[in-house]
Amino acid sequence: MSIFDYKDVYLEDGLRVLEVNILPEKYCNFDCIFCPIGRSNNKIDTPQSFDGMENSLRELESILENSNVDLVFINSKGEALVNDKIVNVINLIKGKGLTVRLLSNGYLFGRDKYIKIANMCDEVIGEIKVASEEQFQKIQRPINGYTMEEHISNMVSFNNQYKGKFILEITVIKGYNDDEESIQKTKNIIKEISPNKIIITRMEDEPFKKKLGITDERFEQISNELLNI
Repeated sequence: MSIFDYKDVYLEDGLRVLEVNILPEKYCNFDCIFCPIGRSNNKIDTPQSFDGMENSLRELESILENSNVDLVFINSKGEALVNDKIVNVINLIKGKGLTVRLLSNGYLFGRDKYIKIANMCDEVIGEIKVASEEQFQKIQRPINGYTMEEHISNMVSFNNQYKGKFILEITVIKGYNDDEESIQKTKNIIKEISPNKIIITRMEDEPFKKKLGITDERFEQISNELLNI
């Protein structure tokens, strides 16, 4: 039985993209209050072994051989880096001559074993959801001992040595990081990390959109500020 699941292939900048989730359920080092997957029973940051990986890899290989795709986006239910066979996944994709994009919240980019894995990928996405330590602890609910300062510094140090395309995804959340002080802090974070590309997102799915979503006008204002620093 396969534990992977997939989204339909879609076009992005002329490339055919296949998204694959390589976790059987939510395994993450954060437990964000707005996570669309829900609460985590597996708040961890160490490699995990999952039954069904051999079948999952065979299925992925078959899909890649029978689909005309250019890029495979590892976008999982939680932190994909904790799957102890992620190297096998990346090697399989790269072996087909395809581009690999990895989504991570970015905290684990401070650990050598995870740095080596992320360095295998052509594109890596890190995430920023808030702009202060208090908010980080309150709404992202990380593993005990994690800090916002380390979260940022891990992405800074990773990107300083990374040879691929580093993408920083910033989520604007009403009441948490949409005020002017937070926007200025976010600008400073962007300058520190110095990503190749910035993606600005917001809460668009219910039930979070109603409480944490911002208006189109405010989203455009903040996006323009952050994308043009």
